[in-house]
Amino acid sequence: MKKIISFILSILILSCSSKETNKNTITVMVPDWAVPSEEMLNAFEEENGIKVNMNILSWDDIKDKIAIAAAGGLAAADVVEVDWSWVGEFYSADFLEPIEISEEDKKSMPSIIPFTVDNKVLALPYANDFRIAFYNTNHFYKAGIEKAPQTWDEVYESIKKIKEAGITQYPFSISLSASENTTTSLIWLAYSKYGRVFNDDGSLNKEAVLGSLEFINQLLNVDKLIDPANNTANGLDSYRKINNGEASFIVGPTSFVSRVQDPNESTVVGEVLPTLLPGSTSTSDKTFALPEGLGVLKLSKNKEAALKFVKWYNSAKIQKELNYIQNTMPTRIDVMQELIDEGKLKNAQPLIEESKLIASPFVNGVPTYYSQMTTIIFNAVNQMALGVLTPQQAFDDMDTKIKELL
Repeated sequence: MKKIISFILSILILSCSSKETNKNTITVMVPDWAVPSEEMLNAFEEENGIKVNMNILSWDDIKDKIAIAAAGGLAAADVVEVDWSWVGEFYSADFLEPIEISEEDKKSMPSIIPFTVDNKVLALPYANDFRIAFYNTNHFYKAGIEKAPQTWDEVYESIKKIKEAGITQYPFSISLSASENTTTSLIWLAYSKYGRVFNDDGSLNKEAVLGSLEFINQLLNVDKLIDPANNTANGLDSYRKINNGEASFIVGPTSFVSRVQDPNESTVVGEVLPTLLPGSTSTSDKTFALPEGLGVLKLSKNKEAALKFVKWYNSAKIQKELNYIQNTMPTRIDVMQELIDEGKLKNAQPLIEESKLIASPFVNGVPTYYSQMTTIIFNAVNQMALGVLTPQQAFDDMDTKIKELL
């Protein structure tokens, strides 16, 4: 059935592609949250003489369509969504046209790191998402704690005090379900706590990963500091616990800098502040980025026009406009600073500091087998959370399977 569906999709793509021969027209394939306003697209067309046809698909469908079309020697679109986790696979398949940008631009966008392989920039990030910590100042104050924790030991001691004081039952929240958020949670925990996740050969670093599993197990199953409902809740719901006062401390997406201050989403407006990611002996000197970008397919027949669109979309002016209409977090440090200075982003100075610490936990870049690896990791973590596996068994399971992928 999958082969039949793939064949039909390929025919549809071929049909659409055969009609598109105008060098001054490009097709852009993105999820709904990446769509510019009609006014922005009209301004781009007027300035560049290039018409843009938006092809809006679900995030999951985009990756499949790109691969299916490429198998038939076609471009699914001229410009496409490129998630950070697809980069290794796309690079191996030679799907993306390298993009030339200045060193100054590279330095202004630390989240470009996941899109850079062998010194080639394969996509430009448009949505900044790196991990940053959030804490409920009211909960901490009531427990007699006057400042944000700087180390994971301080996090542990703080949330224990908060629980013992009866302030909230489950002061720490983290994704533990069988989903991608759980994989990335284990990665950022190991990365910030131990400074690495993988060995040079791509295998799991035992000290970091097993240590992180033991830490999660201690908080969840021993000290009962994590809500067991997180074992089945989706990732976003585990983050949202900071918004309704259930959780005292989380590490989450940058979007929560705005979410915790939005009265439509938060019952603790003014109480929750972002803070730097904790580390081993002080705040962590690195964080994990999960950005989304736009790239140009090598099979595009309109590459010059497509590259113009990608660079326009990534420009400081457009990043600022996207924040106003979509709440997209800019990837350029100077644009984030402008929004902070204007009061659009409140209590957000840690965003700037944390963004400068973006690094890749993948020694050799995002691996081509990431999609298989993430399933192995989140299933093992989830089984541990449910009490089916011990931390050691969970580590052994994922370690064995990932070595098989290698």
